[in-house]
Amino acid sequence: MAEQSPLKPLSSLFLLLLTLLTTTAESRLTTDFYSNSCPRFLDIVRDTISDKQITHPTTAAAVIRLFFHDCFPNGCDASILVSSTAFNVAERDSSINLSLPGDGFDVIVRAKTALELACPQTVSCSDIISVATRDLLVTVGGPYYPVHLGRRDSRTSKASLLADLLPLPSSPMAKTIRQFESRGFTVQEMVALSGAHSIGFSHCKEFVGLVGRNSTGYNPRFAQALKKACSSYPKDPTISVFNDIMTPNKFDNMYFQNIPKGLGLLESDHGLYSDPRTRPFVDLYARDQDRFFKDFAKAMQKLSLYGVKTGRRGEVRRRCDAIN
Repeated sequence: MAEQSPLKPLSSLFLLLLTLLTTTAESRLTTDFYSNSCPRFLDIVRDTISDKQITHPTTAAAVIRLFFHDCFPNGCDASILVSSTAFNVAERDSSINLSLPGDGFDVIVRAKTALELACPQTVSCSDIISVATRDLLVTVGGPYYPVHLGRRDSRTSKASLLADLLPLPSSPMAKTIRQFESRGFTVQEMVALSGAHSIGFSHCKEFVGLVGRNSTGYNPRFAQALKKACSSYPKDPTISVFNDIMTPNKFDNMYFQNIPKGLGLLESDHGLYSDPRTRPFVDLYARDQDRFFKDFAKAMQKLSLYGVKTGRRGEVRRRCDAIN
């Protein structure tokens, strides 16, 4: 009988500990946390995000991306919202976060301003991000999931703490998988979360080099269209392309249907289909939207509980962009 690798029991123990930590975090939070202290909390957030989404339809994608960039590195604590000072470079000014759309930050600030008028220094910015993300997802056709509340905001935000913690579009799939697994997420949960690319856009700089190499992963006509769309990119780095060219403003499973056809935009999209560990889940979600929605909702809820701060471990900021 072959000997069991000593790393496997350690890996299983690590995943178990992360699961227990997530369960503990969830037990400290409740879905009705503000029912007495700020009873109109959900209504205020919903009204704010609805108004913003109507006038700026890319808001939903912007906030979902903001949520991921806040939660994935070091936990959901609104550290992404803090502005830099003369003495500190905050997370939002790290190189990987410079392309985060301004609409995401703006709608959270608007919601916080309205909540401060109704319930001064009661609702945390991290709770606002989590609820706004869920509600905006629903507005563009995505699944609903319960959001547990009671998070506190981080007292620190340092760009230096983000080193190599967020997946890059150009990262090898093996590295991306390791990044997710180190946070207690399975390969299937990683693929489900990648479905957030169903909406939103990416700047040409994220993929133009790959297209230029005539990668066989692209549909030839799609590759030519991308080259044309990005032809002025050197002069205008703001040029971007929808992540899902078929239904760019609707959250659905078309993203997964696109990938096998060579219509994935980013290198990481193609990697999902070329890697045998992730390909079966791409095929599953391409043919079963209900299953994708179910798994995406569960993974988003799990991510919203990752590394949360409660009680004295954090604070409720008066302004989301500044530590109290």
